[in-house]
Amino acid sequence: MQSPIVELAGGARRAARVLRTLSRGQKDRALECIAARLREQAGAIAEHNARDLESARAAGLSAALLDRLRMDPKITEATARGVEQVRALPDPVGSQSAMERRPNGLLVGRERVPLGVIAMIYESRPNVTVDAAALCLKSGNAVLLRGGKEAASTNAVLGSILGDALVQAGLPREAVQIVPAGDRESVRELLGLNGLIDLVIPRGGEGLVRFVAENARVPVIQHYKGVNHLFLDAGADLEKAKRLAVNGKAQRPSTCNALECLLVHAADAERLLPPVLSALADAGVEIRGCPRTRALVPSVVAASDDDWGREYLDLVIAVRVVADLSEALEHVQRYGSNHTEAICTENYTNARRWQREVDASCVIVNASTRFNDGGELGLGCEIGISTSKLHAYGPMGLESLTTEKWIVLGEGQERA
Repeated sequence: MQSPIVELAGGARRAARVLRTLSRGQKDRALECIAARLREQAGAIAEHNARDLESARAAGLSAALLDRLRMDPKITEATARGVEQVRALPDPVGSQSAMERRPNGLLVGRERVPLGVIAMIYESRPNVTVDAAALCLKSGNAVLLRGGKEAASTNAVLGSILGDALVQAGLPREAVQIVPAGDRESVRELLGLNGLIDLVIPRGGEGLVRFVAENARVPVIQHYKGVNHLFLDAGADLEKAKRLAVNGKAQRPSTCNALECLLVHAADAERLLPPVLSALADAGVEIRGCPRTRALVPSVVAASDDDWGREYLDLVIAVRVVADLSEALEHVQRYGSNHTEAICTENYTNARRWQREVDASCVIVNASTRFNDGGELGLGCEIGISTSKLHAYGPMGLESLTTEKWIVLGEGQERA
């Protein structure tokens, strides 16, 4: 007798064979139905989410985790709009690279195809349930969605809404399935289903991602954490620097693209640091600084060695004065997480050097780290951010959920 996990995966595999043959119109119709049903059921989603939030508060979850868990009508509407944005995007499935004529007359090229069955394992953020479903459907993949216990009620109602929308659009309900939250043994079983699952995408804290990477027998997209820096170069525009620091840190500190460390050029620290740190403090941010930072702003808390390379996901930031751009690059190389790295500068040469030398999934000049997001970068929404470089680097949208197969057109050629 098959276990429930294997049965879910088997249903997803069967659904994937249907999805890979669908036209864009059929997939877009399903996305229309999803967006409409989300709006119709916004009240029910909020009710279920309130239960999860109440349980999370009772369990002592942090403010950052509560923020990730929240799915009120405003977030539901934004999620529905995200589905519509995905619907409006070009369908990557079936697109071909330029066909090339070989000397023997063969016409060869590549065509984009779905990956097959995706397993998403994630914490909090029930809107991820919908984002992942929309992206997988549009790219022709079936998906198994395993959220955390803290979002069980919200994910259950979202799973029902998604399933009903699929049936309404004439697609198999098994194309999007909620895997009930259980213990880690059930996750291990899911991760071992080689032959049924083609890719696992973990999305959550570093502990979850490492557990998945260490136990999976199928390919894994890895993203351990977002230790993101903003470097204030000598001559940086002060007002711009304040805006980028405050937006990056305080706009939504619980996200993986939030700013965690501020680096400041020593030659201009006396001008830049006091007003920038004052703006951060006014936004409620706790500041932990190096000795040179504290010499300029004595009220700053002393940073420890553990503050460099730390993902706070809270209203806390580490600040370090560096000798120059080279030392800033060395700091990012040592403590960064290949996620998002930004520079605030009026120097074109330094901006280009930052772009060339920083190794991160998103390198930003004169803008907030918060822009490393699928929706902000034109992907509609994202299924996750890869910092592992294979097979994607950065926010993963539709194209990242496909691969390419070779197409060969001949006229009876035989290999000599």
